[in-house]
Amino acid sequence: MALENDTQAPDFELVNQYGEHIQLSQYRGDKSVALVFFPLAFSGICSGELCTLRDNLSLFENSGVELLGISVDSRHALRAWGEQENYGFNLLADFWPHGAVAKEYGVFLEEKGFSNRATFLIDPDGIIRASFITAPGEARSLEAYRAAIGELQPA
Repeated sequence: MALENDTQAPDFELVNQYGEHIQLSQYRGDKSVALVFFPLAFSGICSGELCTLRDNLSLFENSGVELLGISVDSRHALRAWGEQENYGFNLLADFWPHGAVAKEYGVFLEEKGFSNRATFLIDPDGIIRASFITAPGEARSLEAYRAAIGELQPA
């Protein structure tokens, strides 16, 4: 069961595609974060989704949101894929222990060995303010991201 909105986002530390350690709590008090869990690098739907995010990176930057992609792939696979697709954001390797962060967020598909397509928008206080998950094989829409980013803005 995926974590619910208005709950504390579990902290974690993973390596990005360049081997740099990224910790969720490093953004606390500074900026919001969009955690974008995706099944596997180099797959068709995942490539399409992340290319859409790459092409609309200003949506996140202009709203003060750090975009972090997360999959069970190794950092080496993520680096090759990220360079091939020219992604300008961090891709985090939830490689070992296999899918541990996806499991903490309740989006790991045990029978498949990878995470579901799930997105969590976390405010600067570390609270999940918006989230959405699509059915297997279904891409997330840019409009879903726009709506979720809107949930981060103070009323």
